[in-house]
Amino acid sequence: MRRARPGAPPRGTAERALTSVEAGADFDEARDRSTDRKTETTTETREVREAREARVREQPVSKLWHITLSVSGVESPLKEVRRGLEQLAHDHPFLLTSRYANDHAEIRYWEEARDLHDAAAVALRLWGEHRQTAKLPPWEIVGLEVIDRETYHQRIAEGYGPPPAAPVGVHPY
Repeated sequence: MRRARPGAPPRGTAERALTSVEAGADFDEARDRSTDRKTETTTETREVREAREARVREQPVSKLWHITLSVSGVESPLKEVRRGLEQLAHDHPFLLTSRYANDHAEIRYWEEARDLHDAAAVALRLWGEHRQTAKLPPWEIVGLEVIDRETYHQRIAEGYGPPPAAPVGVHPY
């Protein structure tokens, strides 16, 4: 509990300046929705409406990306590899399939991201960020494929794409 005179600023804050933090895109979206309701009953200038519509068009739209991550390294006991991949699947719920051997593994999953660069960046961090928590082997990423949802389904339909490696889950090669 702080003891001070009523209305007195806390000690050490007399010279602090407040700074503002810019609101995120979600704030603009919520504000636009609320102004949409208001403008239904009031007249809005054409310039204001066009500016608002331009902001909405400029907002990035998330897409689904199919990720195939290949890792490899020194041999590890199969039980430990399987347990680590199962823990990764538990920690990362969008994991589709994992195939593994004692010196390499392949992980497939869906990632939601604005563009390929963001999806690839997240995929490249996945193994390293979960290495400690899931007790994954100290392997390196040796391959990465990132394709958009439309390309994935087109490949499957044409019969030359990456069909699911195995039913959903963690499986040996």
